[in-house]
Amino acid sequence: MKFQVNRDVLADAVSFAARMLQSKPTSQILSGMRLVADANSLQISVFDHDVSAQTELVANVEQSGTALVSGRLLNEIVGRLPNQPVNIVIDGTKAVLTCGTSKFELATLPIEQYPTLPPVPPVTGTIDGEAFIAAIRRVGVASAKDSTRPFQKGIQLRATQTSVTFTAADPNRIARCQVQWLGKDVPDETSAVVLTKTMQDIEKSFAGLGEISISISPEGDRGMVAFQAKNRIVTTVVLNIDKYPEIDPYFPTDLTDHVVINKQDLVDATRRVELIINESADTIKYLFESDHVELESISSENNATESVPATLSGNPVRLRFKPGLFQDGLNQISSEFVKIEFTKSTRGEDRPGPIIMSSQTSKDAASPDTYRYLLNPNFLKS
Repeated sequence: MKFQVNRDVLADAVSFAARMLQSKPTSQILSGMRLVADANSLQISVFDHDVSAQTELVANVEQSGTALVSGRLLNEIVGRLPNQPVNIVIDGTKAVLTCGTSKFELATLPIEQYPTLPPVPPVTGTIDGEAFIAAIRRVGVASAKDSTRPFQKGIQLRATQTSVTFTAADPNRIARCQVQWLGKDVPDETSAVVLTKTMQDIEKSFAGLGEISISISPEGDRGMVAFQAKNRIVTTVVLNIDKYPEIDPYFPTDLTDHVVINKQDLVDATRRVELIINESADTIKYLFESDHVELESISSENNATESVPATLSGNPVRLRFKPGLFQDGLNQISSEFVKIEFTKSTRGEDRPGPIIMSSQTSKDAASPDTYRYLLNPNFLKS
C-alpha cells in the first residue's frame, strides 16, 4: 500500500475516527485504525464491536492495500505534522509515514484479526444537523453517569412518523427535545436508547456537516443505530433495556399554574445566592409570588436573599432546589424568558410536584421551542 494525502484533510478524518476509540480497549486489536487505500480514495475506520466510525477522503493512491495501525498514536502524530503532503507506505510490518522532513515508522497490527464493520441499517429519517447537535447537548444534562439503571445512562431516540424525540432522565430530572424530520414522513415508529457518552462524541464529530441521517434498526433485529453526514458514518449498538419508562405522563399539557421570569435575571440571582450554600444546606429556597420570586439560602453562619420580578398565574409556591440542577435546566432555555410550570404531586393534590421549564418568547407569548426540562424539588414543610 502506498498513497499520498493532504495533511489537513487526513488530520480531520483521523481525529474523527479516533474520537470513537475506547480509552481502554479490551484488546490491542480494537485500538487499531484501519486504512484502506483503493482507486483515488482512502477509507479510515475504527470498530470495537459496540461503536464503529468510518470516513472516506480523496487520496493519490499508487498502490492499493489495507493496513491496521494504532489509532491514538496516528492521531497524535498527524495532528502535529507540518502543513505538507503526507505519504504512507507499508513496508513489511511497518507503516512508514513521511511529511516534509518528518518520518515515522509505525508497527502494524494483524489486519486478519480485525472485526468486520457492521452493516448500516436503512435510513429511518433525516434531520437538520444543528437541531440534532442542540438536542443532544440539551437533553444530555439530565443523563446519569454512574446510575445502576441502564436507561439513565443513555439518550432515547423515539422516532414517530413526523419527528424524533430525544429524552434523557436521571433520578432527579427529565429532559426532552423534539426535532422534525426533513422531507417526507417516515413510515414506522421505533425507538432505541444509546449511551450518552457515545451520543456526545457523535455530536462533537458531526458539527457543521449539515443534514444528518438517522438509522434505527427495526425491533427484533440486533439493536443498532447509525448516523450519517456527508462522508462520515457512526454506528452503535443500543443499550439493553427491556422497556424504557413511559415519559409522556410526566409532561401534562393541561397545566394552568405557572410563572414567567427573565431567564438571565434568574440565573444571575441563583449564582449569587448559592455562594452561601454548604454541604449541610445544599439547596436554595424559591418562593414564587404573584409579581416576584424570592430566593433564600441559609447556612449555619451565613444567609443570602434576592428577589427577581416575575409574573405568576396561580397560587404562590414554595420549593427547594439544588442550584446546580436548577441551573442546568435554565442554561438550556433558548429564549429571553423562562416559563416554569407547576405540577401536582402524586401523593396528594394539595402538594406540589415537579416543575417543568420551557422557553418563553416574551412575558405573554409562548415559544415554539420543544425543549422541556422537568426537575423534582426538595419539598418545604411550610
